[in-house]
Amino acid sequence: MLERRYLARDPEHKEFATYAEVRANGTEAAIGSLAVIADLVLDADYADARTLAVSAMAFRGETAPQPERLVDVIIGGQYGSEGKGNICAYLANSYGVLMRIGGPNAGHLVKDPPYKYVQLPSGTGTNKKAAILIGAGSTLWLPQLMLEIMEQGLTPERLSIDPQAMVIDDEDRRIESGALTSIASTKQGVGSATARKIVNRGNVPVFGPPVKLARDVPQLAKFVRDVRAELDRHFAAGTRVLLEGTQGTLLSIHHGFWPSVTSRETSAAGCLSDAGIAPSRVNRVILVLRTYPIRVGGTSGWMGREIDMEVVAERSGIPIEEFLRVEKGTISGNKRRMAEFDWAQLRRSAVLNGATDVAVTFADYLGIDNRNATSFDELNENTRTFIARVERVAGAPVTLVSKEFALDGVLEKGSEHD
Repeated sequence: MLERRYLARDPEHKEFATYAEVRANGTEAAIGSLAVIADLVLDADYADARTLAVSAMAFRGETAPQPERLVDVIIGGQYGSEGKGNICAYLANSYGVLMRIGGPNAGHLVKDPPYKYVQLPSGTGTNKKAAILIGAGSTLWLPQLMLEIMEQGLTPERLSIDPQAMVIDDEDRRIESGALTSIASTKQGVGSATARKIVNRGNVPVFGPPVKLARDVPQLAKFVRDVRAELDRHFAAGTRVLLEGTQGTLLSIHHGFWPSVTSRETSAAGCLSDAGIAPSRVNRVILVLRTYPIRVGGTSGWMGREIDMEVVAERSGIPIEEFLRVEKGTISGNKRRMAEFDWAQLRRSAVLNGATDVAVTFADYLGIDNRNATSFDELNENTRTFIARVERVAGAPVTLVSKEFALDGVLEKGSEHD
């Protein structure tokens, strides 16, 4: 065992060419005698360095520290496209780590600086000093990921991708192009790739091509590292983390309206699991809600009482041409479906996610005059009444309001969680 470990060392850490020479050295020959006088003896043949360190700490009576609550989670409370990206970008400068999970079936638009994030956290360009993490539960479409890495100028020192993140294959996208038309899927291959990661754990693939993880991709090698270890390092330094969920709670594969759902668990608990973060690390769960929820166009599933965009345009005073230009799927490009706000679904999402704060977006849909507001008090009466009702139903304060997609489009008020 000792000889094998010595020969496996990095050449620059070998004092002698052969293990026989090591054994001839007086110091090395006497190493075994230390076991007689040692307080603790550990077998390094069957344990890695971390296990040995933890065992030694436990022997010394050191206990694990109580986790500091350093993580804020952003979650969509409806069917996605709630405007999470711009909220994340607005908050980004308050964090030292920005982390995203999910896959390329969700695009997050940001106004400052303008960008559509599909794989990277939405605050990547806003806070250029923050570390960028992509968790093990993510799915990666390499052409899009490499494009964003290049356009955002990310270096290996800044970006960390977990080695177990799943890589989407061309075959995954082909499979979804026909199989999921009935539920208006964005057909980015995320569900198929996720299925392969589950069922192709044996020696012979039973569905599609063999699994390829981030650790298997040479072009990602310089970015790939244990993201949980990176998180531990940041937590030890007291660094705040913003975890960005994708899609919406009501698209959850378990708690949404199956089969018109996505391929992952979209609640706060699912996002934490995909990221490898314990619930005891969570400080805030910010639930993002649109004033009028939307779903992608086509046969995308139930969404309550649907409403024509022309009606919302008339109510708000916003030209219908603007609605038709803006209300298209970020990934699909298809015209969206729109519905009246559903209060029962708000309660369900707030309870399921353990919401501590609420962000209301598209406040201008409750009146174009809201675009001129510079504080909560300047929002129109209809909006202030709406916010008060949201707070009662959710059991959490509305601390952020997006009045429009603009550089100064987000209003913030104090919270007990600040």
